[in-house]
Amino acid sequence: MGGARDVGWVAAGLVLGAGACYYIYKLARGRRRGARGLRLRPSRSAEDLTNGSYDDVLNVDQLQKLLYLLESTDDPVIIERALVTLGNNAAFSANQVIIRELGGIPIIGSKINNPNHSIKEKALNALNNLSVNVENQVKIKVQVLKLLVNLSENPAMTEVLLGAQVDSSFVSLYDGHVAKEILLRVLTLSQNINNCLEKGSLAVQPTFPKGSLFFLLYGEECAQKMRALAKHHDADVKEKVTVIPRF
Repeated sequence: MGGARDVGWVAAGLVLGAGACYYIYKLARGRRRGARGLRLRPSRSAEDLTNGSYDDVLNVDQLQKLLYLLESTDDPVIIERALVTLGNNAAFSANQVIIRELGGIPIIGSKINNPNHSIKEKALNALNNLSVNVENQVKIKVQVLKLLVNLSENPAMTEVLLGAQVDSSFVSLYDGHVAKEILLRVLTLSQNINNCLEKGSLAVQPTFPKGSLFFLLYGEECAQKMRALAKHHDADVKEKVTVIPRF
């Protein structure tokens, strides 16, 4: 399983997430807006917004209709077209805020686990455009980590994950002040990768380049953070660290 497109998704996910690392601290300190957004409602005309001939920037009502359509349909063609339209509109700063306030980030983020290759790609592109907005970055890190954790469960993806180029700020996700939800996900990522390595999932020991996820996860800085997490105040976090033998 995997292949060239999987490499692209992993790299895109890691690059997308790396820029948001610093802002995870805001999540840990409870500096959320707290708004639940507007309630989505159905519309029979929503599909018209995805037909490719609608070039105007969408307004609040149209974005709301489009997000409802994306959330409610199982048609892969409509899903992909809706993601393309949302991705294009997410390039505008005003719409980056509107989509977040409408609760659109988790709706779009849920599509990165879709088995359809093209849908994954379009969802990541939309999230990438939304991530330009600082307040969106915290919510989008969460979505990317879900994808990475899922991929890390597949031994065939181990080498791809470890070889992906990642900004050094990625290590800050292992800081003790980060929100529990984030900590448990990154620790699960480390655990899954470690388990795959112990089972000998790599036929030949590759040489990973500097700046890769391998260098970050198995470097001294990450090791220090993991040892500190072994004394974390939360029992679930401490237990998660202790099952990773290396640390």
